[in-house]
Amino acid sequence: MDRIGIIGVGELGRALVTGWCEGVADPPLITLSPRGARAAAELAGRYPGVRVGADNQEVADRSDLVVLAVRPQDRAQALAGLRIRDDQVVLSVMAGVTVDEVRELLGTAVPVVRAIPLPAVRERRSVTVTCPAHPAVDALFDRLGGALPVADEATLDVFQTLTSTLTTHYWYLATLTAWAAGQGVPAEDADRYVRGLFQEVGRTLGDGSRSLRQLAGDHETPKGTNERIRTTWFDPRAEALTEALDALRTDLGRPGVDPG
Repeated sequence: MDRIGIIGVGELGRALVTGWCEGVADPPLITLSPRGARAAAELAGRYPGVRVGADNQEVADRSDLVVLAVRPQDRAQALAGLRIRDDQVVLSVMAGVTVDEVRELLGTAVPVVRAIPLPAVRERRSVTVTCPAHPAVDALFDRLGGALPVADEATLDVFQTLTSTLTTHYWYLATLTAWAAGQGVPAEDADRYVRGLFQEVGRTLGDGSRSLRQLAGDHETPKGTNERIRTTWFDPRAEALTEALDALRTDLGRPGVDPG
């Protein structure tokens, strides 16, 4: 699909445009919605194939693939009255909004695909879960690091639940840094060290030949300091984490529930 329209130019919309266009010899033609005017204008100024539509209907009219990237709680207002042609495909990246809800909202029977792209698509190094599989949509995400089609929306909700743990990881790192600063370490030094420590973890994750549990074991000495922190802090709370994931997964499967 060489003509893409994106309705909702927030962080995710900007990441998709950048991934599809930055340094690409033959990028798609992309029309952006005018809401979020500053970001849309900046992208249009950076990439020759990107332009800003007069309104959401023009974005749809100029596109083969219409990407819905508005906040879930804004979907009714942003998409009210939007007309979709029978030859188009709709791609929704709105978390917690089912295919049936999208079709009902737009009054259309065209193919609707849900996806969970992450901001790292701007660097073309992020796997994107899609549902249902669609050759043209999956090919677009293959350009951004790979597509991972899943069989049904229940499975997609499992991956959406995993995605919802991202800020918990950042907060964990922030807590480590704050603890070190509380021990008298300059905050800048603590921040630099923690970032470097976990950037190495990120590089290690690239080794697909070892399972995650094996990676953990390879970095842990029996009765050593890593084992002490893990078994003291994580193990007694693992059940609570599982329960939190189960509860969120259940909520994501309820029509009309917007994840926070």
